[in-house]
Amino acid sequence: MLESITPLLSDPTAWAALVTLVVMEVVLGIDNLIFISILSNKLPPEHRQRTRRIGIGLALIMRLGLLATIGWIVGLTAPVFDLGFHGETFDTAFSWRDLILIAGGLFLVWKATKEIHHAVDTTPSNDMLEKDKKDVVINNVGSAIFQIILLDLVFSIDSILTAVGMTDHVPIMMVAVVVAVTVMLLAADPLANFIDKNPTVVMLALGFLLMIGAVLIADGFGVHVPKGYIYAAMAFSALVEGLNMWSRNAQIKKDKAKEAAQAALNKAETAEPGV
Repeated sequence: MLESITPLLSDPTAWAALVTLVVMEVVLGIDNLIFISILSNKLPPEHRQRTRRIGIGLALIMRLGLLATIGWIVGLTAPVFDLGFHGETFDTAFSWRDLILIAGGLFLVWKATKEIHHAVDTTPSNDMLEKDKKDVVINNVGSAIFQIILLDLVFSIDSILTAVGMTDHVPIMMVAVVVAVTVMLLAADPLANFIDKNPTVVMLALGFLLMIGAVLIADGFGVHVPKGYIYAAMAFSALVEGLNMWSRNAQIKKDKAKEAAQAALNKAETAEPGV
C-alpha cells in the first residue's frame, strides 16, 4: 500500500486529482449533511450531536468499504434488465446503480414531503402528541440512524462512481473521502444549529431535498441533470434567503430602536409635570 502511495506524492497530476476530488466530495456531501441535520434536529437536544456523529462516521466507513470493493461498485453500472425502450433522453435499461438511485430518490421525496406536511400542520391529534412524547427517544434515535444509513448508501455509491471517473488511484480516492467527511463532521453541528434556529431555512432545506430526490430519480431513469445546475440553483436560493434574513434582522433592529425612542419620549412626557 505504502509503495503505491509514495510515487503519487511527487506527481502533480495526482495532487490535482486529489484537490478536485476533495472539492467534489465536499459538494456532494452537502446533500447528505442537510438530510442528517434535518433528521437529527427532530430528536431531543441531548441526542442530536451523537446521532449526527454516528451518521457521518457511518458515511465514512461505508465509503471506505465501497472503495475497498471498487470492482464490485463499477459492476453496478452494468444493466440487469431492459424494458426494451431506448430514446434520446429516456432509457429503460436499468442497472443496480439506477435502481438504488431511484429508490433513494423516492425515499428523499417521501421524507421531505412528510417533513413539510409535519411543519405546516399545526393541529396534530392528541394521540399523535402522546405517541411522540413516549417514543421520541426510543424509536426516533434508532429510526434516524437507520434512515441516515440508507441515504449514506445512495450518496456513497453515487460519489464513489463519480470519483472512479476522475482517477484510477484508490489511495487518492480514500484520502479525498477522509478529508471530505472530516469537513462534514466539522460543519455538521453549526449547520444543524443554524437550521434549527431559522424555521424558513428548514423549509428551504426540505425544498433542496425534494429537488435532489427528483434528480436522483431522473438519473436512475437515464435523464442526467448536470450537477452544476442543481448546486447553482441551491446557492442562488440560499443567497436569496440570506438577503431575506438580513432584511428581517434589520427590520427587527429598527422596530426595537423605535420602541426604545418611544419609551424614552413617554418617560420624558411623564416626568415634565413634576419638574
